[in-house]
Amino acid sequence: MLKGFRDFMMRGNVIDMAVGVVIGAAFTGVVTGFVTAFLTPVVGVVVGAAGDFSAYTFSVAGVHFPYGQFLNVLIAFVLTAAVLYFCVVLPVSKATARYMPKKPSVPKRPCPECLTEIPEAARRCSACTAVVQPVVPVQVAAKY
Repeated sequence: MLKGFRDFMMRGNVIDMAVGVVIGAAFTGVVTGFVTAFLTPVVGVVVGAAGDFSAYTFSVAGVHFPYGQFLNVLIAFVLTAAVLYFCVVLPVSKATARYMPKKPSVPKRPCPECLTEIPEAARRCSACTAVVQPVVPVQVAAKY
């Protein structure tokens, strides 16, 4: 029983996931600090407020609705998403596309025996091992 648990914990993807969660939590603190310290006050300057909307409320029938807290959280969320997209996702996507280009896809066709997708140039199906004839590209003669 303990051997199975040990094997599970030592599996690579469990350790990778744990490290990712810890790094994600630390990165969340950094991004939240950046948004709180720099971007939320900029929004406050733009809209003419102090940058802290937590005191904004309204009352209906004696019940107070602190909509300012929601505005703070909403602004922090939108700004955090923008910072993550423009500072992390977009650069990583561009670097991945530049340094790890996708391989061109090989044209495929169904196997006549088992209907598994196989490359057009295949002579044998990888699933059922049936012998198949490769598809020869048709060349059109030019008319002059």
